[in-house]
Amino acid sequence: MEQPPLDLEITQQELSELLQIRRDKLKALTEAGKNPFLQLAFEQTHHSEDIKAGFEALEGKPVRIAGRMMSKRIMGKASFAHILDGEGDIQIYVKRDDVGEEAYADFKAYDIGDILGVAGTVFKTRTGETSIHASEIVLLSKSLRPLPEKFHGLRDPELRYRQRYVDLFMNADVRETFKKRSAIIAAIRERLNGQGFIEVETPVLNTTASGASARPFTTHHNTLDLDMYLRIATELHLKMCIVGGLEKVYEIGRLFRNEGMDAMHNPEFTTIELYQAYTDLRGMMNLCEDLFAHCCQLVNGTTRISYQGRDIDLTPPFARMTMNEAVKKYTGADFLGCSSDEDAVSLAKGIGLNVEDKASSRGKLLVAAFDAFVEDKLIQPTFITDYPVENSPLTKGIPGKPHLTDRFELFICGHEYANAYSELNDPIVQRERFLQQAMERAKGDDEAMMIDEDFCTALEYGMPPTGGIGIGIDRMVMLLTNSATIRDVLLFPTMKPIEN
Repeated sequence: MEQPPLDLEITQQELSELLQIRRDKLKALTEAGKNPFLQLAFEQTHHSEDIKAGFEALEGKPVRIAGRMMSKRIMGKASFAHILDGEGDIQIYVKRDDVGEEAYADFKAYDIGDILGVAGTVFKTRTGETSIHASEIVLLSKSLRPLPEKFHGLRDPELRYRQRYVDLFMNADVRETFKKRSAIIAAIRERLNGQGFIEVETPVLNTTASGASARPFTTHHNTLDLDMYLRIATELHLKMCIVGGLEKVYEIGRLFRNEGMDAMHNPEFTTIELYQAYTDLRGMMNLCEDLFAHCCQLVNGTTRISYQGRDIDLTPPFARMTMNEAVKKYTGADFLGCSSDEDAVSLAKGIGLNVEDKASSRGKLLVAAFDAFVEDKLIQPTFITDYPVENSPLTKGIPGKPHLTDRFELFICGHEYANAYSELNDPIVQRERFLQQAMERAKGDDEAMMIDEDFCTALEYGMPPTGGIGIGIDRMVMLLTNSATIRDVLLFPTMKPIEN
């Protein structure tokens, strides 16, 4: 069935008239003792796609379906309509002599968008369309607003996100995206549970904002008279679980960061963070490759996909480069080869990097050069490793390389999809790193971490060598469903209220 597109191109007066007409119909139904909002349950025996797929077994058999009426053709004593349910749409054939004169008159007055329950038998029309020959029709809910007539998403793309409920029932591809999202999350859980991981839940409200470099949302607990923060990461609590002897843990949940919004960022977003004792970065690489390849195969039937016009191969193993190697490849600059921070500043200026902080270190400049000149060039899945210690305060160092940490980020199509560490488990070094972050925060960096005393105490009891990773679920879904923006994979993305 060709579905009508989204949005109305009618005047406000016309809309008001249409709204009034539907309310008048509801009033008439109520006065006749047929108020649809008093209907309770309607037993469904099948869905549209079940009937289409199983036509040979169901032909001539009774079925009961329910859904939204998306089209209607009145032809005297018989009519056709299409019903959209949770799986798809199916045609119904309504004949006056079969449903009764009163019920047929009621049906003819029903509006597009009304929700109906239909009982009948399965057959095919002369044109070969699988249909239901109705014997009973029940109005289950009245649509008091007309459905959209014209979709101008290109001119007003935010309308789809503001009225996602309309977007969902008007566009099959949108419904399919969110079904795939659910399947991806279920597949991740199944994969990890099968490997001995357990799913846990950690606090959303925290007394410190730590575990990531991000600006938090603040709130206030009235009873305790205490300022609190919505979590920016689940990392520290999950590592406390490792300290407690839970060797494989993960959490899928919402994080909240008080930052800007663009195609890849929403203030609240979903991640999975997982931690495994007695492994390291290499173990996290293998796990990351497996999850991406497995989920891609599940929803697309292959590990080779097209994303926004680019062919992407998610078949393991993924490419690997150190951050310094990547910067050297694309700029020729060797920041780790500089003998001093001053030399690194000169090198940065030489490749056109804007250096605002005169005290910038080699590590900070390496990261800045990577962000400016390399990240958007990493199209195929690539693990970037060996991050400077300056921006990796929770990561274990690399033996023999005191300024680098055992960390990777996964980049695909120029964007980060995963972040993993060989977790720092030295409580003395961890406290020093936190203190350095606190100094950065005191200088005005509101994304620097706060000191989490409880976490420091937990580490003092001893945490085994641990590998940890965070994966952006929203970004993974974007990639695997070929969705251009994060708003396309969030049912109800954050939107600025419309001013009256």
